[in-house]
Amino acid sequence: MPDAFLDGWAALPVWLADLLLFLALLAPAFLLGALVLRGFAIGPLLSALLRRQVWVSVVFVALIAISVGLGAGLIAQERGLRQGTAPAADKFELVVAAPGSEITAMLAAVYLQPSDLPLLDGETYDRIASHERVEIVAPLGFGDSWRDAPVVGTTAEFVAYLSEGLAEGRHFAAEYEAVAGARVPLGVGDAFSPAHGIGDAAEHGAHGDLEYEVVGRMPLTGSPWDRALMVPIESVWSVHGLANGHGPGWDGEIGPPFAPAYFPGTPAALVRADSLAANYGLQAEFSTETTMAFFPGTVLARLHALMGDIRQAMSVLAVITQVLVTAGVLAGLMMLTRLLAKRLALLRALGAPRRFIFALTWSFAVTLISTGAALGLLLGVAATRAISSIITARTDVLVSARLAWPELHLVAGFVSLTAVLALLPAFLTMNRPVIRDLRG
Repeated sequence: MPDAFLDGWAALPVWLADLLLFLALLAPAFLLGALVLRGFAIGPLLSALLRRQVWVSVVFVALIAISVGLGAGLIAQERGLRQGTAPAADKFELVVAAPGSEITAMLAAVYLQPSDLPLLDGETYDRIASHERVEIVAPLGFGDSWRDAPVVGTTAEFVAYLSEGLAEGRHFAAEYEAVAGARVPLGVGDAFSPAHGIGDAAEHGAHGDLEYEVVGRMPLTGSPWDRALMVPIESVWSVHGLANGHGPGWDGEIGPPFAPAYFPGTPAALVRADSLAANYGLQAEFSTETTMAFFPGTVLARLHALMGDIRQAMSVLAVITQVLVTAGVLAGLMMLTRLLAKRLALLRALGAPRRFIFALTWSFAVTLISTGAALGLLLGVAATRAISSIITARTDVLVSARLAWPELHLVAGFVSLTAVLALLPAFLTMNRPVIRDLRG
């Protein structure tokens, strides 16, 4: 029977399974409500109670909404970050670098994070470039910037592969031409002078009167390359006083082939083979004592697995935080019922049964909890949008997080759990001595 149930559950559409799980998590609250409210019409009295204590109710609802909204927003953000970083690495099938940290090399080569990496020499790069299974190989040159945009030296062939067609203009064909990413505030025909270094340490004017002319613009890719300026690798080498990769007889034509003896080095070579099997073969061939070959997607998957563990911890912390907030609210409700004790005792004196007082108090608490949870979801939507825009601006990875079924499941479980906890103040209120409360 369990196996048949699991097989049937696995066969359900994902949306239907999520919906059923959501309803199952909410079911305890609804069943409890049906039992507690059975036979009573407490609507008018509940409305009057809420109006009488409107500001106290608003404070309690706000506390719950903030707790639920931040918890759901942070969990959704983790998922949005995973979904945003994965497409940014799609074009980078294989990276070959000097031995070191795969994560550091990936962050530098794929996500353009400033890093101090050892260089691959000309002979090693030539072995990669001349391999019969390699379709595209591109060196990278870092170190310069314009405003907040990194200036990256590479080849026009790689820019064409990365952009799959420019949004404007053409690819660079001369040493001091450039292609701008979609989010760089430069248009075709504009010129810029690079600074040496990146960020606050950048040295403006270090390259004299050097200027690049923007001849093309890439379409939006949703990756950090949208904020980059791509230039010929030869110009990056030359402006830093290095060989240009071609030797004394160079005719000025940029791009491969490069002469190994005049190749200054590159922190990473971005490689695309002619087949998936060839990629695995190249990865094995260039994983040696002097080179490190890795798949950015695999490294990213390990990071995502770590983020998944963090997400689980965040989910537990979010639930604990929400329960603690609700426990505080319930404690506040117990104090509030003392303020309402005389009115509730009057209802008892007029003939209201204990269970009616129990139902009224429980309904008051659950109304505040469910209203706060619903508003918390709306707050979570706003929080995810705000946090996504901040992460996108700071990392240049297009993150568009939104609330989904996991957050709804979390909130549904929270509502049911706190509905059970709300039985305690209702029970204590039901058993308060009537005569003492009437006397105040």
